[in-house]
Amino acid sequence: MSSLELIRLFLAVAEHRSFTLAARRLNVSPTAVSKGVRALEAKHGVPLFTRTTRSVSLTDAGAGLLAVLKPAVSQIEDAFSELEQFQRRPAGRIRMTAPRALGRLVAGVLVPRMRASHPDISFDLSLDDGLVDLVAAGFDAGIRLGQAIAQDMVAIRLSRPLSWSIVASPAYFERHGLPCHPRELLEHRTIRYRFTTSGVLPPWNFRDHEGDADYQLDTEAALCANDTGMIAELARQGMGIARLPDIEIAEDLRQGRLVRVLAPYVPTTSGLYLYFPMRSQHQSKMRALVDEASRLAGEGLLDVSFG
Repeated sequence: MSSLELIRLFLAVAEHRSFTLAARRLNVSPTAVSKGVRALEAKHGVPLFTRTTRSVSLTDAGAGLLAVLKPAVSQIEDAFSELEQFQRRPAGRIRMTAPRALGRLVAGVLVPRMRASHPDISFDLSLDDGLVDLVAAGFDAGIRLGQAIAQDMVAIRLSRPLSWSIVASPAYFERHGLPCHPRELLEHRTIRYRFTTSGVLPPWNFRDHEGDADYQLDTEAALCANDTGMIAELARQGMGIARLPDIEIAEDLRQGRLVRVLAPYVPTTSGLYLYFPMRSQHQSKMRALVDEASRLAGEGLLDVSFG
């Protein structure tokens, strides 16, 4: 029996002045309590209790030991209680990646709410439109479209499906005309997105307006970039037609700087998700992030589906 276990037996007997009550308190047998106390007395060479058939009382040595051990054990219990409280209180740094178009959303909504409710959590934010391997890149969490998230990640939905638009400047359409069908885009200058790591130009997805079937087009890339903000700026400058998420160009559409075409043919994509490695889901800081993001999503504050 360890020293800490012997101390627990001693304190229980000293408190209840009874081996039987101490055994009941500790959920052990009275014999185990008696053997433990005798072992403690034998180890230190002094009797700690005076035993009669009717009562148990402390000796002077036992009373002196109790006076020292009781506050010491209380401090130990408080220390472990503080440790448990620290585990319950979310703390630490969260390294998070998100697309550039969502920078304002993360910085303006999610992070302030997290800092207000969990001031012991700090953030290291990275904006990147490409696909990111969280583990390899050392991130705790990320925000991406659902279809871009690896199957071995935990994913929490943040928004409804994301709406996209085929757009160009009014000046471009005045010069080159409005396409009436997606396949006419093959005759136009287009501005394509390029994945940073792989260099791949993802094709543009369309829905057959009549048959409601999906198909893809690989348009000729007059220009390409790995940043949706840059693509939007090139489109505003009349450099070609672009496919962009509405969150990126909502104000441009309202102000008429960009014009939307082929809307019936453009499907939505899966919504935004918070994702992170499965092994980190039990960390208090990650549970706090999931809870806060879920609350914001429930309030619609992370919904970026501008129609």
